Amino acid sequence: MTLQQNDLKDLIKAKRLLEHPGLAARITHFLGTPIEKGFALLPENWSAKIGQNTRTALTKAIHAAVLTMKDAPGEAASTAWHKLAVAATGGIGGFFGLPALAIELPVSTTIMLRSIADIARSEAETINTVEAKLACIEVFALGGADISDDASESGYFAVRAALAQSVTKATEYIAEKGLVEESAPALIRLIIQIAERFSIQVSEKAAAQAVPAIGAAGGAIVNTLFIDHFQDMARGHFIIRRLERKYGREIVEATYRAV
Repeated sequence: MTLQQNDLKDLIKAKRLLEHPGLAARITHFLGTPIEKGFALLPENWSAKIGQNTRTALTKAIHAAVLTMKDAPGEAASTAWHKLAVAATGGIGGFFGLPALAIELPVSTTIMLRSIADIARSEAETINTVEAKLACIEVFALGGADISDDASESGYFAVRAALAQSVTKATEYIAEKGLVEESAPALIRLIIQIAERFSIQVSEKAAAQAVPAIGAAGGAIVNTLFIDHFQDMARGHFIIRRLERKYGREIVEATYRAV
């Protein structure tokens, strides 16, 4: 079976989005400041704090953002409103500096997850299913292409394959007991896996905001780039999932690699 012409165009669009340069490249291109300068300004123990903040943000987001979504598969996504909201939190974070990240990140992540779920719904996902909710969380593990990436570890389908077992176990647990226990082992394992990849982008965001000249206005710009990046990842991801429901994963993956 081959993809219909319109579906093939959508697949090419999805691949272009998913392989768009990563967040660091976008920030550097827009601000004209190499992200490495920001990393040099971060405290020595910042890596551990980023990891902890990222896991906390994802845990809070998964229990807050998707639960209020209503099913309306195919309804257009409201990406602009979410960008404005995240820009506002970035402005506050930029004004107060790095110490505000622990407060700002959970809020930004929750808004982004809500936007991701909105995009999922626009690509005909039935958003109140466990599978769709976890697919929304998966988006945070998708970083976009980077010249330093190992393609065998960072490719779109490679990331999904790496998460597959944890997603399956979390799906089974939530289907049986519901999304009520933050300490559920299956959910914790999935969050840790996703946080390991998401924390890379969070570190790049923090590094950009560490540059003294950034301030509140720059913080808003960085957060706009942050959510724009993950909205692109979400659009590509849920186009692929829509096509997989129609053609099957094997055909879609083979065509994705071939185009």
